[in-house]
This record gives sequence, C-alpha cells and structure tokens, in this order.
Amino acid sequence: MRITAKTWRDPTLWLATLPLAAIMAVFFLIPLAMTALLSFQGTEYYRLVWTWSTDTWIDVFSHWHYWSILIRTLTMALICVALCIFISLPVAYAMVHRMPALSNHVTILIVFAFLTDAVLKTFGWVLFLDRTGVLNGALDVLGFGANSTDILFSSSATMLGMVYNLLPYTIFCIYLSMARIDRDLMLAAYDAGASRFRTFWEVTLPLARPGIFAGGILVFVLALGVFLEPKVMGGGTSPMAAELIRQTFETRVNWPLGAALTLVVITIGTATLAIAGAVAVRAMRAAPEPQEDTQ
Repeated sequence: MRITAKTWRDPTLWLATLPLAAIMAVFFLIPLAMTALLSFQGTEYYRLVWTWSTDTWIDVFSHWHYWSILIRTLTMALICVALCIFISLPVAYAMVHRMPALSNHVTILIVFAFLTDAVLKTFGWVLFLDRTGVLNGALDVLGFGANSTDILFSSSATMLGMVYNLLPYTIFCIYLSMARIDRDLMLAAYDAGASRFRTFWEVTLPLARPGIFAGGILVFVLALGVFLEPKVMGGGTSPMAAELIRQTFETRVNWPLGAALTLVVITIGTATLAIAGAVAVRAMRAAPEPQEDTQ
C-alpha cells in the first residue's frame, strides 16, 4: 500500500478546506476579533465607553480572585478527564470484547442519554440527590436514616454532573479505537501465556491510546466551559470560569472584563488543542511507515 502525502501546494486541498475556512471566519474568527476589541474598552456608570485602554487586562492579571477560579476550573476539568477515562475503559472494552451482541443496544442507550436535553438531566440529578429526593428516600428505607447523604450543592455534585454529561465522548472515542484493534494480536498474547490483565495492559491499552488521547482532550476542552453543573448542582458555591464570565457580563455589567476572561479561557483551550496536535503529529512521524507488499 502506498500513501501519498498532500501539501498545501495542492490546489484541491485549498478548495476542499475553503467552505470550512469560510464558516470558521464568519462564525468564529470575526466574533473572536470583536471580543478582543471589546476587552480593550472601558465602562462608566455601567455603560460601555469606547476607548482604547489596557485597564481591563491589568485588572485581570492583578487580581488573584479571577485566577483562583481559573485554576479551580482547570483542576475540575482534569479530574473530570481522569474519571471519564477510568469509567470509559471497562465500558468500551466490554462493548468490544465481552458483549459484542449487545454493543448496539448499549450504544443506542448511550446516544439516547447523550441527546437528552442537558437541563432536564441536570435537574433530574437535583431531584435525585436532594435531601428529600430518591437517594435519601431509598437509604432511609434500607435503614440508614433520613438525610443520610448531603452532597448536593457541592463540588462533588458538580463533578458528578460533569462526568455524567461528558462521559459519552470518551466512551465512543475509546470504543472506536478498541474496535479497530486486530484481535489476532490479543490471541497471540494469550498463546504466549499472557493473562487477560497483562494482555489488556500491554496490547489493548497501548493500541487504544489514540482514542483515550482524543477523548481526554475533547472532554477537557468541553469541561472548561461547563455552565449548568456548577450553577445548578453546585449551587454556585464553587463557581467555575463560565459562571464567572456570566456574572461579569450580567451582574456586574462589565463587558470588557467578561470579554478578557473569555479570551483567557479560549487561549487555554486553544493551547491545549495545539499541544495535543503537536503530540499527535510527533507520534505519527515516529510510527513506522507501512511497507508496500511486493508479493
């Protein structure tokens, strides 16, 4: 098999990417430029004043409060990525190797939960975790007493909602990666005397690394902008970046500051994608090239 690498000198490649480039320019680059322009304006008596000033950015970099919320957002996003991958690995492995006959049914259930409105799912968790909700009622029947759990309106409840809403991304990415693994490699490991755990650790897991990597990056970028979970399930006790930006725009009516904080979050997400892309390109270059079969 011969692989032909295309470069940007090829006009067909330019024509193929032109529609996507136009969409990105209209719906992303132009609004991003307007947001950057807005961050250099000022406010006076809760009104926007069109002046060229760096006071907003000085305010962002001189107040620890903003950065503490951004650090909390990054920490919650990383924990969410770790939990999603930890849960998705056995689910994807079971769908591929342990219950392939039921994998389509499980996929439909996951897609159905994924397509359900996030507001309904989030408020459903509130009803389930409330002091007088289903969870405490069931524990009371089992003899643990009323109000035996009280995790609602806390960081734990926020993390629960984030993992629940973002879990399908890692499940599908890892599932697709595991489904492409040649089963003969696993059978060869079994024939060599490897146990199921060692085969998974030394064969399946390394080959499923692209799906794990893609799912983790996707969940991390999406977790940076979560809004419902910290607001509804967390009760606003531990606000994250999206809630801070909303309060800045709506409550404080400070649009330049909200635009600056938005750019900071976008920069973090863009840097994450850039690093992930560089790592992926480096891995592709380090991988051995397929050889053409001469027979």
